[in-house]
Amino acid sequence: MGSDLPDYYFRIRENGAAVFRVDTENRQRRIEMDQLATVNVRNGEVKPQGDRVLTAEDIAAIQTWLDERVALLARRDIDDIHRAVDYLNITTQWVQAKATDHQLEDVTDALLLAMHDLRTVLVRKKADRMMAADRKDGSEDQA
Repeated sequence: MGSDLPDYYFRIRENGAAVFRVDTENRQRRIEMDQLATVNVRNGEVKPQGDRVLTAEDIAAIQTWLDERVALLARRDIDDIHRAVDYLNITTQWVQAKATDHQLEDVTDALLLAMHDLRTVLVRKKADRMMAADRKDGSEDQA
C-alpha cells in the first residue's frame, strides 16, 4: 500500500493548500501525514509549518503542485466562462419562450445591469487590444 501513495498530500484550501508529507514507513505501518507548509496559490507564497526547514525535494514538489494547480484553475476559469455563454443563451430562450411576466419583473433589472456592465468591460477591453495591435503594427511599419 505504501508504494501506491504519493510522497506529498495537498489539502486544498480556499487560496491554496496545506502540504503534508505522507509516511507509511513506521512501526505500525499506518499512514501518517506530517504538515510541512501552507501554499498560497494567488501569490505563490510558501510558509513552512512552525520552525520547519523545507528540503529541496519539498520545495520542488510544492512548486510542481503549485504550477499544476495554477494551470488547472486557469482552465476551470475559462471553462466557467464558456458555460456562462451557454447559460446566457439558455436564459435568452427561457425569456423568449417560457418566462411569465412576474418572473421577468423579478429578474429583468438585475440581468440588464449585469449585461450592461459586462458589455461595457468587454467593449473597453476589445478597444484596448485593437489599439495595442495598431500600435504594434505601426511600429513594425516604421522599422
